[in-house]
Amino acid sequence: MAYANDVRTGFTPAFGGFFATLADRFAKYKVYRATINELSQLSGRELADLGISRSMIKSIAIEAAYGA
Repeated sequence: MAYANDVRTGFTPAFGGFFATLADRFAKYKVYRATINELSQLSGRELADLGISRSMIKSIAIEAAYGA
């Protein structure tokens, strides 16, 4: 007697996870870009009032978006 097993797995879970990860990364990148754009528009005096220098903008944006 032969034993047959018919298990079919689809691509849906794999693609669903891929697109969820992609959407999450894109959302974080949007926060990163928005933070850089907003801080870059401030004058040097406004940045100094906040205790930020221009060289810190990128690291602040990374921390805001990615929590690193």
